[in-house]
Amino acid sequence: MFRHRRRIAAASAVVAAVAACCLPSPASAATGRERAPAPGTRFYVDLDSKALHQAAADLKAGDHAGALAMAKMGSHPVAQWFNGTATPQETTKAMAKLQARAALQRQVPVTVAYNVPGRDCSQYSAGGASNSAEYAAWIDGLAKGIGDRRTVVVLEPDGLALSPSFCGGTAQQQADRLAEINAAVDRLTAQPRVAVYLDAGHSGWQSTGTMAKLLVDGGVGRAQGFFLNVSNYQRDADLVRYGTQIAKCTWYLTHTPGAVADDCADQYWPQADADAWYASHVPAGTELPHFVIDSSRNGQGPWTPTATYPDPQTWCNPPGRGLGTRPTADTGVPLLDAYLWIKVPGESDGSCTRGTTGGIDPEYGSADPAAGAWWPAQAHALAAGASPALRFNTPAPAGH
Repeated sequence: MFRHRRRIAAASAVVAAVAACCLPSPASAATGRERAPAPGTRFYVDLDSKALHQAAADLKAGDHAGALAMAKMGSHPVAQWFNGTATPQETTKAMAKLQARAALQRQVPVTVAYNVPGRDCSQYSAGGASNSAEYAAWIDGLAKGIGDRRTVVVLEPDGLALSPSFCGGTAQQQADRLAEINAAVDRLTAQPRVAVYLDAGHSGWQSTGTMAKLLVDGGVGRAQGFFLNVSNYQRDADLVRYGTQIAKCTWYLTHTPGAVADDCADQYWPQADADAWYASHVPAGTELPHFVIDSSRNGQGPWTPTATYPDPQTWCNPPGRGLGTRPTADTGVPLLDAYLWIKVPGESDGSCTRGTTGGIDPEYGSADPAAGAWWPAQAHALAAGASPALRFNTPAPAGH
């Protein structure tokens, strides 16, 4: 605890130093929907983050503008990723340590479980547990570390939208993936104050019906809901519309005999037609799964390349993007529980080449850092392109 207090003091000193040189002069158990982050929730801010370390480095180098931008970015809550690089016992300890820090700051941690076997279809973020039993043991370790603390769990980005059937996997591999996700939902929700959200891709990807069926099969009915746009760039308005359609489609699929995924109106229908379809097929006021949106990098929306590439990889380190809506549970949208920064802004998506040879990203004229590596230039670009403009996080008085 004393060590953490020193970390708080050190982080505060960085922010204070940046401000001084750079700013202008002057719980009980919960059930059902009670697990969701309530309006006014204060999400966990890492006082030892890469952004704050970058602020200190920029300040030392005399880059006052960069230091100010990084201090502002580092004052906002970002999800903490658990990538399966530790044993179940070590994972329990790491999660418990995070919970202790969050409790000391009276904040709610947002965590990412990212260790499902065959994750990312063996692409830039390939890895994961070796088999279902190993994964179940790791999830158990994660859950034990959470204990009875209020926690948001983002369960397996790409775990459903990019499941084996979408990248050449077998029917058995797809069945295994669904079983793994279902078991993880059950184990995590056994903790009394955990809100679990399942992967639902984003609005520029799978159709509404396809995604809703995957969620139903993955156990969304026993979770708090689903998440959208992790590590992507789709705009908030498109995601809210897509998420609302998905929520309604899951109800239709589970309450309509003979219903199939293609029945549901999707994001590619004319808006008025889609709204009319849901109005006639889903009763108003029915209980639906909720969702959260990753707004960490969507302030400028998705990237449209100005050059022609064999594979533009629009999802991979696109230039000219920006931080989006700040993390908050005060969304004003009934089904939207929170805007969150899930992908760590400033971490690379991978060594993109856009289908070219030579290992160079032609948009930057150099090789991109490996997936997950800190990229100072990208962090500064995201801060510069932030929409709304980046400010310090000044939360309400402690308490949630």
